[in-house]
Amino acid sequence: MGRERLKTPARVPRGMASSPYATAQDLLKGGLRPRLPRQILREAVLHRYQEARKKGQNEAEALQSLYPNTILDPEALKRVTTALLSGTNLLFLGPPGSGKTSLAKDIWDLYPKEVVSVAGCPVQDDPFSLVDEAFHHTVPACPYCKTMYGGVSLKELGEYDPKRVDASKVPVTRHRLREGHGLSRVQGSPEVFPDNLTGAINLAKLEEIGDPNSPLVLEPGKVLQANRGLLLVDEIGKLPRGTQNVLLQALQENIVTPAKSRESFPASFVAIATSNLQDLDNVTEPLIGRLAIVYVDFNQDHAKNTEIVRMGTRTTGPFTPTPYLDAAATLIESWRRSAAATDELSEVGSNRTMIDLVRRAQAHAELDARDEISAEDFHAGARESMLGRIRARGAENFAQSVQVIENFVDKKWKDALKESGVRYWCGFSQGVLADDKAEALRTLDALRSHVEGRGTADPAKVERFEQYIQRRERLNGAGPRDVVKRIYALLSSTGAFSEKP
Repeated sequence: MGRERLKTPARVPRGMASSPYATAQDLLKGGLRPRLPRQILREAVLHRYQEARKKGQNEAEALQSLYPNTILDPEALKRVTTALLSGTNLLFLGPPGSGKTSLAKDIWDLYPKEVVSVAGCPVQDDPFSLVDEAFHHTVPACPYCKTMYGGVSLKELGEYDPKRVDASKVPVTRHRLREGHGLSRVQGSPEVFPDNLTGAINLAKLEEIGDPNSPLVLEPGKVLQANRGLLLVDEIGKLPRGTQNVLLQALQENIVTPAKSRESFPASFVAIATSNLQDLDNVTEPLIGRLAIVYVDFNQDHAKNTEIVRMGTRTTGPFTPTPYLDAAATLIESWRRSAAATDELSEVGSNRTMIDLVRRAQAHAELDARDEISAEDFHAGARESMLGRIRARGAENFAQSVQVIENFVDKKWKDALKESGVRYWCGFSQGVLADDKAEALRTLDALRSHVEGRGTADPAKVERFEQYIQRRERLNGAGPRDVVKRIYALLSSTGAFSEKP
C-alpha cells in the first residue's frame, strides 16, 4: 500500500490558530527540544520540591507535598523521589495495603499533562520523532506518521529518514494527557495477554479502510495508550511471561511490535509497577533489570497511620471522635507486630483494614440511627474489617484464620481504645498545659463539674479543652460544648483519666 491509501490527518484544532506552535517547524524555530517522559517527570518533581523548600518547608514536609494522597515515612518518600530524579522506571515492592498504588497515582498527578503531538496521529506521536534525527533513533515515529510525512510507503518504512521531512508540513496540536491517551493502567492477572498491551485489529476500522496492513486498523493496547506519559502496572508479578516480554521491549527500545502487525509503534513512557513480595519471583530477570525497586513498607510513625485513617474515612455521618481513629491505627499496628506473615493473613494488617474498621463502626451507628459511634461499634468494626481480609483457601484454613483474628480482637480492642484515650488526654495536658500536673487535675475537676451539670468556678479551663477539641475533631454539626461532654465521656470510659500523663 502506498501513501495515497492513507487518509489525510485531522485538521489542526481551532485553538491552535492562536498557539505559537502550529507545525513542527514552529517548534524548531521556538527553540524547543525533545524530552523523554522520564526527563519531563524529573523536571516536574524537582521544580515542585524546590518550590516547597522556598516556601519554608523542611525536607520531610517538601517530600510529603509531592505525594499528598500517600502518607509514608520520610525515608520511603525520599527513596521514591531520588529514584524519580534518576530517571528510572520504578517497581514498588511491599506488603498489601502499604500505599503502593496510591503512590503511583500521586506520581501521575505530578506528571505534566500538556503535550504537543502530531495532529491526527493514532498514538499521539512526538513531532520531534519525525524531524529530529537523534530523537527519532531513540523514539521512532509511528508507521502512520512516517508514511504521511516521510515521503515513503509502508514497504519502505525501514528507509525512513527525518532529513526528508518538511517540518513546515507536519501539523501539531496541543492537548492534555488523560486516561487512554498518555495514562494507561494494567491490573496484573494471568488473563492479561500480550494483545492487551500491544493492541488488536479494530474490525470497524478494517472495514472502513479495507487494508489489513494499514497501521490505522490497529486499536492501541495499554502500552501504546501510555505513549508520552505513564504506564501503571499493578501486581506486575501476576502477568504472564509473554505479556512481560512485551513490556520489556517497550522499556528497552521505546517501541512495541504488535503480534499481528508488520510495523513497530512508539511506546515511550515511565513505567510505575507494584508487586507484593510473594510475587516477585514471577517477574522475569530481564524485566527486573529495567526497574528500580523501591521498598514501600507500612508506616512506623503512629501519627501518620492515624492520619491515613482520617483521610480515608467520611467527613459526614456519625460523629467519630479522634480517639477512635487513633485506636484503629493502634489496633492494626499491634496486629502487624504480633501476627505471622502468612499469605492467608497478609492483608489483615493493611492500611485498607485500618480505614475500613472505622467505616464499619460508622455503619453500625447509622443502622441504629445514632449520631455518634460507640465503643461497641468500634469492636464490631474491628472484628468485621479484619475478618473481611482473610484470603485463606479451604474451609479448614479459613476457620483457623477466623479463630486467630477473633482471639486477637477480643484481647486487644479495649487496650487499643484505652491507649488512644490516654494519648488524647496527654496531648492536652502535656501540649496545652505544659505538663503541669496540678493544672491538669484542676482542669479535670472543672470538666467533671461541667459534664455533670453542676457548673464550674473556672469556665476558662473548660474553654481551653474545648479549643483543643475543636482543633482535633470533625464536629459534623455538633456544638462544641456538646462535643466536650462526648469526648469527656469517651475518655472516662476508656480509663484515660486514671493513667498518669
